[in-house]
Amino acid sequence: MGVSSAILTPIAPSTTSSANDFRPPSLADGGDLWRIASDAGSLDVNSSYAYLLWCRDYASTSVVADVDGEPAGFVTGYTRPESPETLMVWQVAVDDAARGRGLALGMLDALADRVADARWMETTITDDNAASIALFTRFAEGRGASIDRADLFGSQHFPDEHDPERLYRIGPLR
Repeated sequence: MGVSSAILTPIAPSTTSSANDFRPPSLADGGDLWRIASDAGSLDVNSSYAYLLWCRDYASTSVVADVDGEPAGFVTGYTRPESPETLMVWQVAVDDAARGRGLALGMLDALADRVADARWMETTITDDNAASIALFTRFAEGRGASIDRADLFGSQHFPDEHDPERLYRIGPLR
């Protein structure tokens, strides 16, 4: 459920893509999101059906990055029901061929700008995921926001073998 280090590469801010490359997902993107997540190798991959539902039901809190007119990355997120000012980032993925363009950071920025009511962003990251930690740290620094870290899901919470997930709470965003 956290962000995978296999799909994120730290990018210098000067290479961040234009916001014009970022858009909400549509049903037509569901298969591409599943493929990008599957190809990442170490991301917790959901069923193809789940990505279709995500594109339909959570398009307003998710983003797709297009490169040369084709989906090359995505961020899936949702607004927490008990905390409507909190945008929870579920997955971040960038196609291998599109890495090095600043898409991951650009998608987070575009999403935070688009979800007007979001004052906080949350995600979970395993302690060994240096790339994700760097990505969300850079995002927070760019927003002048703080990061609070807390244990959220211990290994004992997962029915299969899984490293603990720490909650990263970033904000205020505005």
